Amino acid sequence: MKANDPDKIAGSAPETQYDNWKTINWDKVTKRVKLLQQRIVKATKQGRYNKVKALQWLLVHSFDAKLLAVKRVTENTGGYTAGIDGELWYPSKKLEAAMSLSRKGYKAKPLKRVYISKKNGKKRPLGIPTIYDRAMQALYLLALDPVSETTADTCSYGFRPKRGCADAIARCFVTQAGSNRAEWVLEGDIKGCFDHISHKWILQNIPLDKMVLKQWLKAGFIDKKKLFPTEEGTPQGGIISPTLANMVLDGFAKTLDDEFNIKTWKNGTRYRNKYKINLVRYADDFIVTGRHKEVLENRVKPIIENLLAERGLQLSPEKTHITHIKDGYNFLGQNLRKYTDHGTMLIKPSKEAIKSIRAKIREIINNNKTASAANLIMQLNPVIRGWCNYHRHVVSTDTFHSLDGYIWMCIWNWAVRRHPKKGKKWVAKKYFKPTSYSKWVFYGRTRGEKGKNVHLVKACKTTIVRHVLIKGGANPYDPEWDDYFIRRERFYKDRKTLVAKQISKHKAAG
Repeated sequence: MKANDPDKIAGSAPETQYDNWKTINWDKVTKRVKLLQQRIVKATKQGRYNKVKALQWLLVHSFDAKLLAVKRVTENTGGYTAGIDGELWYPSKKLEAAMSLSRKGYKAKPLKRVYISKKNGKKRPLGIPTIYDRAMQALYLLALDPVSETTADTCSYGFRPKRGCADAIARCFVTQAGSNRAEWVLEGDIKGCFDHISHKWILQNIPLDKMVLKQWLKAGFIDKKKLFPTEEGTPQGGIISPTLANMVLDGFAKTLDDEFNIKTWKNGTRYRNKYKINLVRYADDFIVTGRHKEVLENRVKPIIENLLAERGLQLSPEKTHITHIKDGYNFLGQNLRKYTDHGTMLIKPSKEAIKSIRAKIREIINNNKTASAANLIMQLNPVIRGWCNYHRHVVSTDTFHSLDGYIWMCIWNWAVRRHPKKGKKWVAKKYFKPTSYSKWVFYGRTRGEKGKNVHLVKACKTTIVRHVLIKGGANPYDPEWDDYFIRRERFYKDRKTLVAKQISKHKAAG
């Protein structure tokens, strides 16, 4: 073994340290990888990109990073989906798989093309890489993500650690609620973002091993046993693709700030913003606020179009609009609108989101006409909880009550249809029971000797909790922000406990 073998450099766990996947100390593995990521952040902030490149090389040759990469691709839901080679990694193969990850001689295989349905009835193409290629992407993502998070726009919230849709919506509220805020909104949507990103731009601007990056971009895909080359775009379905797309779209906020001479204090407060320009982006969906419609139409929109053109992209004419805040607009499943001249702004679930959840519930019930009540409940509960938890940060109380009424009607029709010769009182007694918070709770009992009663959750019992917006510059890979994230996690943990106590107290009061 050469003295400068990157696999044996300090900070990298030797491959002989573990003889069994179950004996791996994941806390130590994660800690050693995080230390390297913190060094990458520091070098990026200092503008020392040669140092960044050297540290990235060190990280992707670290056995610790290889272990984490294999762990990620085998322990998520995608770990049971094979690529074109049909290969999967079971527990007995994981350690061997980690040892096999290597840049030397690496050649990415074509993606397996699959299609998933979109809300508009169209099909979205996805590319499924082989599990080896997914692991390589996960490995190099560990080296790229610290750079991406350090250079990212502070107003970007999609596919980033510690951020999500709730932060994007909260940012919209901060920039638009109030009588002195912007009244016009440019709703932007990028046409086929993942499919048309320029490979040339990515290779010239993304700080990652060009040889490996080119392998993924040029891998092609197989559809109906035919190989199709890829000359543009990033593979939808690849682990690293969302981060690549984010880095392609980063820099828009700074360009707009420079164009309108907007300044920002160290605490994130913006000033000299006389046109009230604010960008909020979640992946390829974004909005830009403005004081006047003409500013958005004649200055902001052309700037964005030019930036997109440099990257091989363009705005979607059908989905890009300029809207007055009093007319309202939809963003990430929410409807944002001002209802008075005093700046009162309400954010509610959009009509499309409500229509979608109702259709989903109706589909589940119609597909389970002969299922037991318990089985139906166990299919409905995760869907109801998930939708309500997503919308619990906005003005959703009336929507939740309305959804409960719709669900009750569908369940009642399901129950009556099962017993056409029984009276309504008999049906009500068999499938519904009163509780401390409702007289009509749909319930059932699971089968078996240890069967237990299960009941359908009520959407209206979801507690409305306002989301606290994450600070724009917060970086989970930067040690300067460690205390902030610790306090933030403690805050949410304490608030969750408090909400649980309030719910218990409410139920006890009956």
